[in-house]
Amino acid sequence: MNRCWTRKAAALPDTALPDTAGRPPIGMIAALAVTQIIGYGTLYYSFSILAPDMARDIGWTTEGIFGLFSGALLIGGILAPMTGRAMDRFGASRLMVPGSVVAALTLVACSLSTSALPFAASFVVLEIAASLVLYQAAFAALVEFAPQVAARSITYLTLVAGFASTIFWPFTTMLHAEYSWQAIYLFFAALNLGICVPLHFWIVRHAGRPRPGEGMAARQAVAGVLAPSERRFGLVLCSIAFALLGFALSAMLVHMVPLLTTLGLGGGAVLVATVFGPSQVLARFVNMLFGQDLSPTTLATMSALAISAGILALLLGGSSLPGAIAFSLLLGLGSGINSIAQGSLPLWLFGSEGYGSLTGRMAGVRFLTSAAAPFIFAALMTRASATVALGTAATLGIAAMLCFMAIRPASMRR
Repeated sequence: MNRCWTRKAAALPDTALPDTAGRPPIGMIAALAVTQIIGYGTLYYSFSILAPDMARDIGWTTEGIFGLFSGALLIGGILAPMTGRAMDRFGASRLMVPGSVVAALTLVACSLSTSALPFAASFVVLEIAASLVLYQAAFAALVEFAPQVAARSITYLTLVAGFASTIFWPFTTMLHAEYSWQAIYLFFAALNLGICVPLHFWIVRHAGRPRPGEGMAARQAVAGVLAPSERRFGLVLCSIAFALLGFALSAMLVHMVPLLTTLGLGGGAVLVATVFGPSQVLARFVNMLFGQDLSPTTLATMSALAISAGILALLLGGSSLPGAIAFSLLLGLGSGINSIAQGSLPLWLFGSEGYGSLTGRMAGVRFLTSAAAPFIFAALMTRASATVALGTAATLGIAAMLCFMAIRPASMRR
């Protein structure tokens, strides 16, 4: 149970514990929430809306542009372990400042590109910069600042940052009705440079500094629940489980609207897809209120169960509106919990020492499967059927759930 972390702190003399040892750093969380909304909105969610015009202007096909997006994610996955080690060495919050600067500059470079090669090079650098400013870096920054309350901090952060898609999908669509994608990317660069850079700099200079009298007790390292002999087994199972869920989620999110349309929902496909975003936020809000006594292994298992159940609901009743709504709702609930588990489960199992490096290795595997998922899922739909594709995704989700269940007994023994 995650109360183990607070019990370790309670064992210290009262004079050794700062006033902030038991509560999350709200100012730091608020600053990171703003940068995560802008980061995900400008670097990730806006792409699918702007991609067709990008392809036209640089002389590529739309499929080629999405292939570039997947390729950039693959490169980011390959570099993720190195990025994680850099976070441990230099501090995740310190890397977020240059990450935001590079993100802004590469958005400008993309907007100024008039041919495929400079655009592709700029876009790859953009996705590498994204790994320095999005969830992986934000979670590591929270862990390195206050390990004892990092799980709660991650929950609060994901709750607010979950509105990124809700804000930026319609916002980008509204901008695109009036302006070119180049102008929008220049505006997004200004958001990263004018808002994210100062906030990340503030985190480094102020939020990351203990107040007078606090010392470093709030940053006392948290020990993982796995015994040293079990760590490798737990790391392998945890990495596989999140990679399998990453595949299922990536396939569903990329193909959601076309898949629902193929299954016969027509214009209702977009309406059904809009259920996903609010259900993500709902899952995080419920977990914040009632999930304090749930271990991260339980949360991760619930996430895999919800995602698998959602895909099965679409498989069994996707041609009906209730079945499709159940799919979108369950997928959103599972995705919302999964974001929390990705940050809190490694901390629970392995502790705060080397957190950036460890999560970087896990993220590398997850990014690889997530990047490959849209192409594999599309191939299964084309060469077999939507039923086979959905059945494969559901099977992978169930396999991920079994991996999390296999880790649970070892964590509970400690």
